[in-house]
Amino acid sequence: MKKNTALYRKYRPQTFNDVIGQDHIVKVLEGALKQDNISHAYLFAGSRGTGKTSVARIVAHELKCEMEDVYEIDAASNRGIDDIREIRESVNTLPFRSLYKVYIVDEVHMLTKEAWNAFLKTLEEPPSHVIFIMATTEMEKVPETVLSRCQIFQFKKPNTAMLKEMVANVAKKEGFTLAPASTELIALLAEGSFRDAQGILQKVLSFSPAGASEKDKKIDPSEVEEVTGAPKNTLINECLSAISNKNLASAIKTLHAVSKENVDMRVFLKLLLQKMRAVLLLRVAPEMKPALESDITEEDKKLFAELSGEKGGGINAKTLSELLVAYDQIPHAYIPELPIELVLTKLFSVEGN
Repeated sequence: MKKNTALYRKYRPQTFNDVIGQDHIVKVLEGALKQDNISHAYLFAGSRGTGKTSVARIVAHELKCEMEDVYEIDAASNRGIDDIREIRESVNTLPFRSLYKVYIVDEVHMLTKEAWNAFLKTLEEPPSHVIFIMATTEMEKVPETVLSRCQIFQFKKPNTAMLKEMVANVAKKEGFTLAPASTELIALLAEGSFRDAQGILQKVLSFSPAGASEKDKKIDPSEVEEVTGAPKNTLINECLSAISNKNLASAIKTLHAVSKENVDMRVFLKLLLQKMRAVLLLRVAPEMKPALESDITEEDKKLFAELSGEKGGGINAKTLSELLVAYDQIPHAYIPELPIELVLTKLFSVEGN
């Protein structure tokens, strides 16, 4: 792996077959291209790292557009009326070597009101050789007058299983092997973004020195924790056990240990909730055991088996529901661990009831 090559660039989808998790979009676009039924304006909406720009480039490639006839514009940096005037002037010239000129406008919601007004006429009646593909993470900020002129495609966030598969495949191509629990952790930390997952993976792989032995090329969860600053698995399990035993003092003590390590408390709670969910599902739906245990360590398997048998413990639907509320409150809390402390005190302290 070249040090200056970002994995998300190196493994960017090049064809529709490479696109993961957006079948509902790929099928429509492939059908339109085969029937030569191309719209003059598309809007790709969805959270960051879901493949919007990659799919836009694939559409341009399928239209057999040469590089000089594909224009990528970052609306976050080129958001004013003068920038749009340049586009309005350039669309009138014919393509250099292709049938079409494709304009890919990223973060299009960043355009100013004046820029949108200048853009509307061109967007409504562009020359026949021009196609606009706009991408946004905030569709609610795009004017209704623009939405009505576009074919809109909503990109979905990849689920954890998709991210795990992608991370494992990329690591393999780079000559590394990830322990199943490592792929699970990277996928959870990526929070529904292919690009973030590849960025995290790059940090982890860079941690292993060039020319490392085969043994060193197997990435364990502890290495992912160290590189990403994720909470240690031991601390998550300590808190999990404390909650299961309704041991408020032990749970609070663990939270303070996590805080001292300067760990993102929202990440900690997310990973904790993931484990609590697994324990609860093992208790109420034991047939799910093979799926739930496919990507966890032996240590976690033993702990989950033990805690799932404690039917009177603190891991239950009410606890998960209360902690989900705390998860949303953490970003707004002056003390990040306070929402979790309040929930646990409410649930497990006689004085807190």
